[in-house]
Amino acid sequence: MRIDILSAVPDLMESAFSHSILKRAIKNGLVEVNLINLRDYSTHKQKQIDDYAFGGGAGMVLMIEPIAACMADLKAKTVYDEVIYMSPDGELLNQGICNQLSLKKNLMILCGHYKGVDERIREHLITREISIGDFVLSGGELPAAVLSDAVIRLIPGVLNDETSALSDSFQDNLLAPPVYTRPADYQGWKVPDILLSGHSANIDKWRHEQSVERTKKRRPDMLK
Repeated sequence: MRIDILSAVPDLMESAFSHSILKRAIKNGLVEVNLINLRDYSTHKQKQIDDYAFGGGAGMVLMIEPIAACMADLKAKTVYDEVIYMSPDGELLNQGICNQLSLKKNLMILCGHYKGVDERIREHLITREISIGDFVLSGGELPAAVLSDAVIRLIPGVLNDETSALSDSFQDNLLAPPVYTRPADYQGWKVPDILLSGHSANIDKWRHEQSVERTKKRRPDMLK
C-alpha cells in the first residue's frame, strides 16, 4: 500500500511513522508513506499557501492552487483508490471504514489547516471525507496519522500475529475483553482462574461473554 499525505506542516507527522509497528511496516516494504509539503507547490516567492476568506471572517484558508497542483502531480504518477480529506464534518471513522481502506492499494490524504481548504477542492477533487470525532483540532495532521495507523496495522504481515487485529475492539461490533499478563497475583489482585486453566474453548467462551458484558456497560449503542 502507498499513502501520500498532503500537509502544510508535514513535520508534525514524522514521529508517528518513525516508531514501533508503523516504522517496521515501512522498513519491511509493506507500506510506503510519503509526507508531502504543500509549500513545495506554491508559486509565491514566500511559499504562501493560505489567504483570507472571501466575504471576511477570522482565520486563513488553504488556497486551491497549491493543493490542485500537488494532486495533479501525484495523480500523473499514481492511480488513487481514494482521495481523502480529514474534516470534522466528514463521516465518523470506525473499524469498518479502516477495514475497507486496508484493502486499497493507493490512498491520498489531504490535511486541512487554519480554517480549512478552499471549498472547490472538496467539491471537485476529494472522493471521501473522514472525521475522527466531533471536535476540532488545529489541523488534519494528527487525524491523518490516526487514520493511517488504524489502516496500516490491518495490512497482512504488519502485525507479528495477524489474528491480533481480528480480536481488537469493534471488529465484531463488540469491545475487546479484559487482558492480563504476569504476575498472576499482584498484591492480592488476581488474574481470573479461567485464564490459567489452559482450556481454550472455555477461555474463548469467557472472553466472548466479557466482551458482550463490557459492551453493554460502556457502549450499549454498538449492540443495536
